[in-house]
Amino acid sequence: MHELLQFLMSYETLRAVWWLFLGVLLVGFAISGGFDLGVGMLLPVLARADEERRVLINVVGPTWDGNQVWLILGAGAVFAAFPPIYATAFSGFFVALLLVLFALILRPVGFEYRSKIADPRWRSTWDWCLFIAGFVPTLVIGVAFGNLLQGVPFRFDADLRSFYEGNFFQLLNPFALLVGAVCVSMLAMHGAIYLQLKTEGSLQARARFAAIVAALALAATFTLAGVFVAGMIEGFIVTGGLAHDGPSNPLLKTVTRSPGAWLANFGALPALWLLPVLGIAGALATALLAARHRPGLGFITSAVALTMVIFTVGAAMFPFLMPSSLNPNHSLTVWDASSSLLTLRWMFWMVILFLPLILVYTGWVYSKLRGTVTVEQIKTSQGHLY
Repeated sequence: MHELLQFLMSYETLRAVWWLFLGVLLVGFAISGGFDLGVGMLLPVLARADEERRVLINVVGPTWDGNQVWLILGAGAVFAAFPPIYATAFSGFFVALLLVLFALILRPVGFEYRSKIADPRWRSTWDWCLFIAGFVPTLVIGVAFGNLLQGVPFRFDADLRSFYEGNFFQLLNPFALLVGAVCVSMLAMHGAIYLQLKTEGSLQARARFAAIVAALALAATFTLAGVFVAGMIEGFIVTGGLAHDGPSNPLLKTVTRSPGAWLANFGALPALWLLPVLGIAGALATALLAARHRPGLGFITSAVALTMVIFTVGAAMFPFLMPSSLNPNHSLTVWDASSSLLTLRWMFWMVILFLPLILVYTGWVYSKLRGTVTVEQIKTSQGHLY
């Protein structure tokens, strides 16, 4: 037992564990906050009348703010566990992150103010604000991951000060926009299958069709992105100087770039190919279950697809967290961009204590809010709905 605890609390193990924790938090946000964003994107597309738009808003209204816990935890985990990533990403992606922040601010304002005035133009304006609040963060997050796969133009000086030498418009390159399309179709699928589960009648039928289209779009765009990664995008490989329990100094290693290098981990461990296969299979299964009027199972397969897509990216990039296109040797990895051993240990026990509480509370909330939201409920509400 002592040897096991010593192994778990070692610097190398905790660095890997915190890499896994980041993946879990990202998946948690994609599954819970993802259908919120997806519903926002679908608001102008699926709803034909004001009552139907209010149905969509009230489907996610009671839970959207709680779902943001995963996003806050993820940002906090990056800050505490991998501070060089936090500092470099927030300086390099500053404009993009501001767009995400401003778009997310539109959501609570839109939810609260949309139905305050019955004027159609007022409500239509807030409907489009809610669309922006769903579409922009989804697209920008996807574009950010597309740029991570290509390498980000930053470097360090001898004092480990980071310098970003790109601009916002360089982020909007074709491959990054393709990954953005993967992200948009993924969360649109998740939002649509959730709407099929939570609505009735003609609105449910439209959500069913949207789920099928978005799921097929996810399978197609994810496969196309994989083709680019396999043969057209230069990946990164560590060639020496990187100690798993060494100091957090990204200048001590050597890194090379070559086409198809992101597939090296899949070659070393063929079982990893199950991740992209299950991602595509999950999307196709979601389309099939939506078509067969099985949205409950479809939501589960949608969550599987989201999880496998995210895990595929993580498995391909490991141990890289933020590769540098200016100087590959300055890339940030799991092994040389972490906080101190003491910090990782303290945070590990905090996660072990609080993460189960968050999961239990979230499950309890959704158990109390099960059931559908209908137009009749909206019409007969006494002002307590959005």
